[in-house]
Amino acid sequence: MASTPRSAVREPDAAVTQHLITHRRELHAAPELSFKEVETAHYIAERLDALGVDKLTQGVGGTGVVADIRGERPGRSVLVRADMDGLPLTETADVPFRSTHAGVMHACGHDVHMAIALELARTLSERRHELPGMVRFAFQPAEEQAGGAKPMIDAGVLEGIDRVVGLHVWSQLPTGQVAVPPGVVMASADMFTLIIRGRSGHGAQPNLTIDAVVIAAQVVTALQTLVSRETSPVAPVVITLGSVHGGTAANIVAGEVVIQGTLRTFDAELRRHLLARIAQVAEGIAGTLRGSSEFRHDSGTPPTINDPAIARLVSEAASGVVGSDAVVMSDPLMVGEDFAYFLEARPGCFFLLGGASEG
Repeated sequence: MASTPRSAVREPDAAVTQHLITHRRELHAAPELSFKEVETAHYIAERLDALGVDKLTQGVGGTGVVADIRGERPGRSVLVRADMDGLPLTETADVPFRSTHAGVMHACGHDVHMAIALELARTLSERRHELPGMVRFAFQPAEEQAGGAKPMIDAGVLEGIDRVVGLHVWSQLPTGQVAVPPGVVMASADMFTLIIRGRSGHGAQPNLTIDAVVIAAQVVTALQTLVSRETSPVAPVVITLGSVHGGTAANIVAGEVVIQGTLRTFDAELRRHLLARIAQVAEGIAGTLRGSSEFRHDSGTPPTINDPAIARLVSEAASGVVGSDAVVMSDPLMVGEDFAYFLEARPGCFFLLGGASEG
């Protein structure tokens, strides 16, 4: 890739910058939770309609908004995705555009993603004569619940699409840098529940009980051997058991314990194998100790994996904007992202946009 020093990079257009700031602040002030992005969707649809997009569809996969802009030259069709939902957090920052919705905040940058997509749509709509093919904008609900991508895909948002592109503003990457991994970007992320069942009774008569706490303790320890003894040491895997609850009193043997955890890995086949093994190990230990175990796969997303050729194109494009010295590689991240479903269905690229605050 040819080197483009920062000194050769063009300055951002003042009007573009102002549009981005305005959209971002207006959206930041009015966050909505997953699948409740009604006003957010209205804001987006109203502005897309004003641009004169070729096709505008609302209510896609819930509250999703989809807009097509067709170029006047032949070419491929590309989908650009921007997520819309906020988080159930209270904003404490004392800024004029702070959240006006109590207990809800854009703390994960989705306001930035939407602002960028809206401004890109405006730019492309004004330059249709230069645009080859078609660009479809998918404003997606419920990324935070890992539930919004699949309903949009099931509703047909990828029909006629050749490539997919998405981004995430990243607070751990310096502002002005862009990270474009050529392969794995983020891990799979699965949440699961194990319900360990025994038989409750008085602590003075343990022989008449089946202690669910004892069973759960052995399950917790054994599940870590799936990482240390059943997985290659060069294959990153994390099993976290973040919640263990059981029992009602100090002198009563618990009849039930609920364990909640997550599984993260970069390998799709290893993900399937370990989800099955978590259930098998828990059931095996519980059965040996006269109890039982129920496994529930609560939610999950596959690994986010870029197409190397498309990642290279994105890197080249980013180099022309921020300079080649600011386009960096990044290690795969153990967080999850439901843009992975788009990348499972179509070749594409998911990249990180630096947003670290100075100091």
